[in-house]
Amino acid sequence: MAVWDELVGQQRVGEQLAAAARAADARVTAEAGTAAPGGHPAAAAGPHSTSAMTHAWLFTGPPGAGRATAARAFAAALQCVSPDRVSAGPGCGFCDGCHTALVGTHADVTVVATDLLTIGVKETRELVRRAQLAPSGGRWQVIVVEDADRLTEGAGNVLLKAIEEPAPRTVWLLCAPSLEDVLPTIRSRCRHLSLSTPAVAAVAAVLVQRDGITPAVAESAARAAGGHLDRARRLATDDRARERRAAVLRIPLRVDDIGGCLRAAQELVEVAADAAKERAEELDEQETEEMRTALGAQPGGRMPRGTAGVMKDLQERQKRRATRSQRDSLDLALTDLAGFYRDVLALQLGAVADASLLPCADVGDGLRRIAEDSSAEITLRRIDAIMECRDALERNVAPLLALEAMTVTLRKP
Repeated sequence: MAVWDELVGQQRVGEQLAAAARAADARVTAEAGTAAPGGHPAAAAGPHSTSAMTHAWLFTGPPGAGRATAARAFAAALQCVSPDRVSAGPGCGFCDGCHTALVGTHADVTVVATDLLTIGVKETRELVRRAQLAPSGGRWQVIVVEDADRLTEGAGNVLLKAIEEPAPRTVWLLCAPSLEDVLPTIRSRCRHLSLSTPAVAAVAAVLVQRDGITPAVAESAARAAGGHLDRARRLATDDRARERRAAVLRIPLRVDDIGGCLRAAQELVEVAADAAKERAEELDEQETEEMRTALGAQPGGRMPRGTAGVMKDLQERQKRRATRSQRDSLDLALTDLAGFYRDVLALQLGAVADASLLPCADVGDGLRRIAEDSSAEITLRRIDAIMECRDALERNVAPLLALEAMTVTLRKP
């Protein structure tokens, strides 16, 4: 299976990346065949060549579009060493270069995917240092930053210098939701690829073919997830994920009075906390045990002297990660809620011929009830309130206060 097969519903992007990988392979091959007397390869096309290949790329697209998947697939294709790559193109998916790049063990592919709120200057300087090194065994030195939108301003400025003056065989692959999430000075120096949300049918087909999920369940999960492959897989296989989504979609039916609004806000916080806790518990326990072992602690015994500071740093990191995880869970719940009112608006405006094809069709009775009890103007006002709540959470407003303000706006007029 070629690395491009992972790009669900992104044929145009896949073709562009495949062409760039071919150009990159030709460049490395040409350099290897024209080595200078001192043993250093003669320079081929520079980093700002007008060819299909360039030294810095920016992948943007909505959640679930496959930004990180595209970047990893491209990284694998750049490292492809298959003998057939000249005729079939790099990115076979089976050779040592492709396989190690995809599983995260390639020495010349560095992937940064933070589970914290930001990526700081210290981490970025380490990336820049690595980017200046020549490939140790691969064909390119590839740096993948999956959360480029989380770079602090200082970190962005550090990264800018490295992108302005790249090493000859270094490629930067940055991922962000939109162009506006990246510093203008950085995005102006990158080749931009915009990914779109995959079609429901494409996501459902992947769930059936790769995960063995029945077609009916796969289609329902893909529609509910709005084309987000990972979430569709989770909804299709995890009962608790389906229960949390159902709890969020019941909220519009429970905000008839102030008391209901406050209870709904509290429930949203609890749903997000439960999802975050579920994801964190196993990872935190594993990290703590691995750290104890590394520091020489015996199972069930006390920690050696002088290690309290290390364990405290680990606990602080886990706490920050839990904050990020809860915020992401809240944002997902608000996205589901906005999707509910989007479907309500579609019914009110008569924009759909078959209501069973709506993402929230599984709560069709609730959709019709809200649509009949309100107007399109009120629905738009409610969607605005949800978007304002998301913005407030990004500004670190206390979650419960932001959600209470939102649910009060959602109540029946």
